[in-house]
Amino acid sequence: MSWKILAEHHPELAAFGIERLNGKVAYLATLRNDGAPRVHPVTPIIGQGHLFVFMEPTSPKGHDLQRDGRYAIHCSVSDTSGTGGEFVVSGRAHMIDDADIRVLAVQLASYHPADRYVLFEFDVERAAATIYADKQTVRQSWKRTT
Repeated sequence: MSWKILAEHHPELAAFGIERLNGKVAYLATLRNDGAPRVHPVTPIIGQGHLFVFMEPTSPKGHDLQRDGRYAIHCSVSDTSGTGGEFVVSGRAHMIDDADIRVLAVQLASYHPADRYVLFEFDVERAAATIYADKQTVRQSWKRTT
């Protein structure tokens, strides 16, 4: 439940992350077997202190995460000016087999995940936001220290 830790330590940044990621298309970066980066569209689910993503069991992104859990998720941007701002989170992901946690993720989802989908929870080690406003760039960041 490391999203909860982010929310406790930097609530404004966590709230912005929810606004930019929850139930929206975002981009998940994983590491291929040869170490090269791979990027995938996903729909993050954030709630009750968790950051989840459902995916097809045959998905390359799931295989990547099972082998090496390091990831980054970046929100989509509205236009070339970055209207709405940017949010990125990174850390390590792990597959969830717990039926109760899966039920929670399904309840929190903005869509109905298929029964065949596998579930990953993403531990948050770093988070950052960039907001472009009034010809100024405002950056916020957080790094877990424990």
